[in-house]
Amino acid sequence: MALVAVEPLAERNHTRQKGQQDLSPPPDVVTTPCDPWPRPYYLEDGLRKVHPYHYTYNTYCKERWRGRELLDIFATEFRDRPQAYYKDAIERGNVVVNGARVPSVNAIIKNGDIISHTLHRHEPPVTAQPIGIVHEDNDMIVINKPAGVPVHPAGRYNFNSIIEIMRAERSHAWNLLPCNRLDRLTSGIMFIGKNGKAAEKLSMQIQGRSVKKEYVARVIGEFPEGDVICEQPVMQISPKLGLNRARASGKEAKTVFKRLAYYPPIRDANGEEEQEDNRTEKEKVRDSKMEWKAKEGHSIIRCLPVTGRTHQLRVHLQFLGHPISNDPIYCNQRVFGPSLAAGDDLSDHDEDIISRLSRMGKSEVAEAMAYHDEMMEEYNKKKAEKMTGHLCDICHTPLYSDPGAHELGIYLHAKRYACKEGKWEYESSLPDWALPPPGMAGPTEATRETDRLALAESLGCIEMSSNEGHGKIVEQRPYIEPSKSLWVMPG
Repeated sequence: MALVAVEPLAERNHTRQKGQQDLSPPPDVVTTPCDPWPRPYYLEDGLRKVHPYHYTYNTYCKERWRGRELLDIFATEFRDRPQAYYKDAIERGNVVVNGARVPSVNAIIKNGDIISHTLHRHEPPVTAQPIGIVHEDNDMIVINKPAGVPVHPAGRYNFNSIIEIMRAERSHAWNLLPCNRLDRLTSGIMFIGKNGKAAEKLSMQIQGRSVKKEYVARVIGEFPEGDVICEQPVMQISPKLGLNRARASGKEAKTVFKRLAYYPPIRDANGEEEQEDNRTEKEKVRDSKMEWKAKEGHSIIRCLPVTGRTHQLRVHLQFLGHPISNDPIYCNQRVFGPSLAAGDDLSDHDEDIISRLSRMGKSEVAEAMAYHDEMMEEYNKKKAEKMTGHLCDICHTPLYSDPGAHELGIYLHAKRYACKEGKWEYESSLPDWALPPPGMAGPTEATRETDRLALAESLGCIEMSSNEGHGKIVEQRPYIEPSKSLWVMPG
């Protein structure tokens, strides 16, 4: 199937919306039960925002909560707000147990108790970029998901999710059935089933590895030419943080990589980088000790996963020494050190890595694209400036300014999905960040001169041997000499 032009979802459904029952707009403050229609969206400064609303979370008493005081549970288990807020919420009756107010903040929680917390919910903004329609028929919709928008309501996101945005533009009663998953920070091709039978059929195809997938990524440094295959198993080392690593004891994982373009730093006539170097001598000495600093420029690469492990592409690229340029986790020196864990398949430092990432997550840094040390101070300044100094008139929550573009996604895009039997194929264009920089020539589309998935299945393996911190990538093909060295890592 040829490349299909992407049409905004709202425009396709303009006529469909006519004749639907007009529902009353939501009040300024929505109270529980919360199902306002139309959804309380508004667009501003390139962002989709949600008017704050009241929402009730219900949770059963967990085993570790038994016999503990209510305030102590909130103060230690829910850290997004200060203890003073939770104390006030309990005393006001915004936190109840089994539907009733408790006599004091020291009330003891027992097995079987249901704790309900009603709060004024402030959802983070997401991009206002429309959800593009690549294809639609009676059974499914193929969309081009914008970066930074979660698929399902989760955590701080509810109405600002793919499911709720599409429901708002179609019908309140419409039940969306996503068939494949993309991380919140990732953009690209997604399949939405219109009925259970069609969704189950396509989901089984994807899970059964009968669908070819191609991603495009932007990574640091000059990625090696040729076909690079990584077969490092992937293991989740922290379910809470969603952190995965390359580990011999992990699950089978295999990815084929092919460089599409390399763009070196832009230099002037004297060979100096055009960007002014404002670093101090101390900072220059510090940077000279950082291995990733020697990797100049960036590469655009095609990524073809043979398996589908969580964060597989991000982990494999980190292991190969070329992580995604703005990955807040796997290209984060404060978490992984100056080598960014290139070639590291050992578990010696996992606990330290988890601890560092956990601390950063609580301070919101892990959700930003602050991935190098020299960016941290500047980012913290920006982060401090996000506090507007104003409080919500209703819940007295500190209000933040809008997120920057660097916080809305990473350089990873699901570009193409195709049935191995050749029955269907859907593709999007290259994202802006994958196009040649101003003044440089380069590809504006990924070409499929060979089928890299077929190549991966025909090749032997990629060898990553540890030798004093160095590894070797070996390509084995039946028509060339065995163990031809493609790349020495780090390199």
